[in-house]
Amino acid sequence: MAAVLGAGALLAAAAAVPAQARAPERPHPRPAPHWRLTDTGAPGVRFRGLAAVSRDTAWVAGTGGTVLRTTDGGAHWRDVSPPGAADLEFRDVEAFDARRAVVLAIGEGEASRIYRTDDGGATWTETFRNTDARAFYDCLGFFDRRHGLAVSDPVDGAFRILSTGDGGRTWRVLPAVGMPAALAGEAGFAASGQCLVTSGPRDVWLATGGAARARVLHSADRGHTWRAADTPLPAGDPAKGVFALAFRDRADGLAVGGDYRADQASPRAAAGTADGGRSWRPAATPPPAYRSGVAWLPHTRAAALAVGPTGTDLTADGGRTWRTVDTGSYDTVDCAPDRGCWAAGEKGRVARLEH
Repeated sequence: MAAVLGAGALLAAAAAVPAQARAPERPHPRPAPHWRLTDTGAPGVRFRGLAAVSRDTAWVAGTGGTVLRTTDGGAHWRDVSPPGAADLEFRDVEAFDARRAVVLAIGEGEASRIYRTDDGGATWTETFRNTDARAFYDCLGFFDRRHGLAVSDPVDGAFRILSTGDGGRTWRVLPAVGMPAALAGEAGFAASGQCLVTSGPRDVWLATGGAARARVLHSADRGHTWRAADTPLPAGDPAKGVFALAFRDRADGLAVGGDYRADQASPRAAAGTADGGRSWRPAATPPPAYRSGVAWLPHTRAAALAVGPTGTDLTADGGRTWRTVDTGSYDTVDCAPDRGCWAAGEKGRVARLEH
């Protein structure tokens, strides 16, 4: 009968083997990137707004007028919600650093509001309140620390665009003369804060759905004039369309979406463009289900993440093929220049990507 050696005996036996007879040691493989959940202390909140500043600093915004901020990689989250906002639905947050951020509340009429903080959320200033009952604001996007836009669902047959030139302290409605007519039933989806995204100093894209065609609109002059392009994503139903966009530069972009209803399939949930959104190609192997958020991985040429209620998918070839790498539920994803990537969603879930 062979003897069974304990761990100490095995180590001793290994030490007794001459060095030249031992098998060469192999380095331990690095673990694959994976999400590490953090404790936000807010299990009843759904976070659809997310701003990744760095690996250490991130902001999230969600239901019940909730805004949280971390500056230590998610070890601790501080509730910095604007006072008196408990009845609001925050769906987007854009942060410039650990102290300055702008948040958007969505809804009809006066439910659509914008707040700004300059002291890490200790105090907030309401800088915009929608007074048009026909307007419903969905998303924010900034070109730099001063210039940004917000988008409303169509009013008088065209998407309405708000503009700021002072970091969100004041806003004005842009003329609609350069905006193409909206399709019947067309709107934006306030699902992840990514229906309006920017790249560089002047380019901005708007994702739409709910109509016969799922489109992406592009402006190269900070929202004054727009051009619309059809995408191959599911359309023809109020629950279908493009839910999120991400652009690596002014040419290369990704679109994800589908049908947000859990009992409906989304067979064409992703597409890509290499010409700034003039044309879109369907993914050869798309995510297996509806996806509401997407982000390029910093300092890579072709890697990106897409998230949704049924999981996270990774592409390594610029969106041509996707594979599921996690089955946790997330609504939105964002990455900072220092490779700090974060995801957020229902039940207070916020996670950081561990490399």
